[in-house]
Amino acid sequence: MKRFSAGHDGGGSAKTITRRGFLKGTAAGAAAAAAAQIVPSSAMGLGAAVPPSQRIIVGAIGVGGRGGYDLSVMLGERDVQVVAVCDVQKSRRDAAKRAVDGRYGNEDCRAYRDLRDLIANHPQIEAMLIATGDRWHTPASIMCMQAGMDVFCEKPSTMTVAEGQALVETARRYGRIFQTGTQRLSEANFVFADELARSGRLGRVHTVYAHILPFAMKTTYLPPEPEPDPEIMDWDLWLGPAPWRPYNRGYLGGCGAWLDYYDFGTGVAGWGSHTICQCQAAIGAERTSAIEYEYPGNDRAEGLVARYANGVKLVLSCTMWRGSCGVKYEGTEGWVSVADGYARPDVSSPALLADFQSIVRQYMLRTGRPMHHIRDFLDCVRTRRHCVADEVVAHRSMSTNHAANACMLLRRNVRWDPEKEQFAGDADANRLLSRAMRAPWRV
Repeated sequence: MKRFSAGHDGGGSAKTITRRGFLKGTAAGAAAAAAAQIVPSSAMGLGAAVPPSQRIIVGAIGVGGRGGYDLSVMLGERDVQVVAVCDVQKSRRDAAKRAVDGRYGNEDCRAYRDLRDLIANHPQIEAMLIATGDRWHTPASIMCMQAGMDVFCEKPSTMTVAEGQALVETARRYGRIFQTGTQRLSEANFVFADELARSGRLGRVHTVYAHILPFAMKTTYLPPEPEPDPEIMDWDLWLGPAPWRPYNRGYLGGCGAWLDYYDFGTGVAGWGSHTICQCQAAIGAERTSAIEYEYPGNDRAEGLVARYANGVKLVLSCTMWRGSCGVKYEGTEGWVSVADGYARPDVSSPALLADFQSIVRQYMLRTGRPMHHIRDFLDCVRTRRHCVADEVVAHRSMSTNHAANACMLLRRNVRWDPEKEQFAGDADANRLLSRAMRAPWRV
């Protein structure tokens, strides 16, 4: 394992929609949907002011879009003190600094364009929020963990299996706490669905379904435009470890603008990073990956089937749900289905919902986990226990996503060995386990 180096100097019927349209349509509602699941810090016994000496010192890298929302959640926690923010786009870092300064009533928050400067200048930071584009998630996480910082990183947490291996090894070697942002592992509706599957209330679970967007990993790129002043938008740092591509403002409209490009996106994992992780937790496979992948015969990955060693079948689908990030679990005695926006999960029998509150409460008592994903991370920073979506959970669920990508890119079936972390006797598929990183970045 090399040290990371970068040098310096609700209702209605299910339907299919486009990836870009889906991302655009759900972005505005994402914060509201997530906010409904947030437990205020006062409910955690943190209602009184927390002395500065007892606060968790936090920094943030990538503060637009989802990052801006995550930062607002961090600022709402009384035992957090945000001291620095970083973004390659000036408008975003300025807005984040204003938000932090407004929260604390001062002008102390430092704003940076280059994450290396933030990390070097703030060794007192204990926890880092990372919500950049996908290409930066693993490199930034590794840099922060090597600097002694715990990490909350948005999903997809890795671009490749090799990055996932490096992430796991770095967290182990440096004794760091890591949480990937699969927040539905900490939301009541989804936890309830998982508990139905885990508890046997559905009988023997044989099939799980995960919501994805239509598969896309385009190898083209947009035409060149004049680069802006790096102080306004640093294109070189935006690209980071990704291949050099000419600047085009079309990439800057949030993840929906670049997600479909192989250079910047993660294919199935663009949405599967949310839902496959959820499915694996429901069937007790959160620390492994599916072993067989069947090419579905279409370019969208609709109906791609993966099988686990325990016999459970995973089916990827762009349809089936009335909201985003849906999952469905089918057992011999019943089924449950849920997505964002559902007041309560859909179930095969109303009787399954009768104990909703009790099932969620018992889960919280048994595990000591809150229904608040960022709070779970902050608690683990203090206690040093593993998070609900730690580095292994992140890596293993992403390995299933990456193997599904290999199946789609090669347009044929593949077989994955979770122990060896290789495709069995498949040199072409194994070439997809890593990607070249643009100098000077490497893991």
